Amino acid sequence: MVDIAAERRSRLRADRPTVAVDVFVNGMKSFLGFFAIWAAVGAITLQVTGEGLSAAAWRDVFVGGLAIGAMYGLIALGYSMVYGILGFINFAHGEVFMFGAMSGFFVADALFRAGLWTESFPVAFLIVVLTAVLASTTVAVVVERVAYRPLRGAPRLIPLITSIGVSFFLQYAVRGLFGAGFKRYPERPSALQQRVSVLGLEIEAARLLVLGVAAAAMLGLWWFVTRSRTGRAIRAVAEDKEIAALMGINVDRTIVTTFAVGGVMAGIAGVMWAFLFRSVFFLTGFLPGIKAFTAAVLGGIGNLPGAMLGGLILGMMESAGPTLLSSLRWPVPTWLAYLVGITALAAALWGSRRLRSHHVRHTAGAMSLLIIGSLFAVFSFTVLPGFRVVIPGASQLVDLIAFVVLIGVLMIRPVGLLGERLAVEERG
Repeated sequence: MVDIAAERRSRLRADRPTVAVDVFVNGMKSFLGFFAIWAAVGAITLQVTGEGLSAAAWRDVFVGGLAIGAMYGLIALGYSMVYGILGFINFAHGEVFMFGAMSGFFVADALFRAGLWTESFPVAFLIVVLTAVLASTTVAVVVERVAYRPLRGAPRLIPLITSIGVSFFLQYAVRGLFGAGFKRYPERPSALQQRVSVLGLEIEAARLLVLGVAAAAMLGLWWFVTRSRTGRAIRAVAEDKEIAALMGINVDRTIVTTFAVGGVMAGIAGVMWAFLFRSVFFLTGFLPGIKAFTAAVLGGIGNLPGAMLGGLILGMMESAGPTLLSSLRWPVPTWLAYLVGITALAAALWGSRRLRSHHVRHTAGAMSLLIIGSLFAVFSFTVLPGFRVVIPGASQLVDLIAFVVLIGVLMIRPVGLLGERLAVEERG
């Protein structure tokens, strides 16, 4: 007769590595969740007691986050479109963005010297945007034709490595041609430095312009992808390239169009970025490109609405993150620390009870409750009462905040907020 208890113990021993990984991941989730809740509660409490930001400062944080997030979303659209149709991450897309910003600078500088930047700003601004779009689109199409098309049937790792090489090549090509120094866009017209009242909110006109242009670009892309014949062809190729080819769709031309559309979005984002921050140089596309990729994964890779949503969320978290980190200076009251400790102790006891049931499928969850609950209980009863964390220079940690947000979301929902949209051959 089979010894059921011995069989269960054998299965538990065999499953130890998986259980250890699950416990670690659950511990990281608990750790990030605890500090996120602490930061949020601390920010609210400090605001109520008058130690937090003023209403005007929070308004600037909100609007600034939306403006930056809109630009991340525009760049992320290029990542998502290329991944959706080819199944690899085009890490050179950040440099496509940089080319738009850099080419826009030379045109803006020439228009400024001619006096058109201040006298006819709407016309000058339109010329700069069109120039940036043309430059970014050209670079995107050339990169696809020269670097990626010959590798169309290669293993996925080869185009990925190639895209990293293309990224470095474009960076240092720009450095060799134009130097390593910063290029500064002309000063914005005085009208765009004023604040405009929108629904009772005083918003800087420049940020309002960025939000308006980004919203128009996103709506235009949505119409193009969902309503135009070319957009339907892009969606068909993204779904299944072989079936799309059998239906008469020119796959190569559709892929080039996808790169071109991504270049258009990157060019618009490049001008908007330079318009807000004014300075551009050969590494301008590096961090925004990585953050835009983060936004694409955050929303769901291959998902265009997800890329937009991920960009906005990332921009908001990047803008509000330093304030939330500073809120960790709020000391945890003793009663709240003991309440957390009692809750953690109850979770540990529940995990111990489930662990004794010897159900293999419950082992990872029960072990997580037992270990993490015990650690949190000890921490809550001994250290947490009155505990505070003072982070000097929290405003310098915006880049770290972006990736912590990504890690947190991917631990909870690996496919992103709105889910992935992958081609047939990419689905598991």
